[in-house]
Amino acid sequence: MRPVPHPALPGQESVWDYPRPAVAEPTSKRVRIVHRGVVLADSSQAVRTLETSHPPSYYIPRQDIDMARLRRTERRSLCEWEGSAVYFDVAIDGDTLSDVGWSYPDPTAPFACLRDHVAFYAAPFEECTVDGERVVPQPGDFYGGWITSDLAGPFKGMPGSRLW
Repeated sequence: MRPVPHPALPGQESVWDYPRPAVAEPTSKRVRIVHRGVVLADSSQAVRTLETSHPPSYYIPRQDIDMARLRRTERRSLCEWEGSAVYFDVAIDGDTLSDVGWSYPDPTAPFACLRDHVAFYAAPFEECTVDGERVVPQPGDFYGGWITSDLAGPFKGMPGSRLW
């Protein structure tokens, strides 16, 4: 059963206005990830994916990521929109965060702009920000959206949202 969207306040986007199928679009918002005082990623050239009921996932260009801290893992997944994903562990100062990043080395044609970009789950890191605002991770343990105050939900991933 589809939930009732929260009213969007001035300056907010409703995730219920996002399209399905999903789309990818460039954003000039500054996206940063910091863990244990180390900047893992800092970019104003990210791509965000938008899909009905989901907060955006931010895909950061590899040149704006400290790639020496990423190690590719055996994990794989398949997205009906983007294609086949590979995953990365992140190692910072003796702390290894398992399968916290993912990428599409050969994305589908509509998502070609995601090639050479990596997205990250926000929850494992000490600080993930969009334009200086600390994000709230998308609920659940599967989706990787980043919630900011300029979004109106409710958001996929919360209990009871499996069939949205």
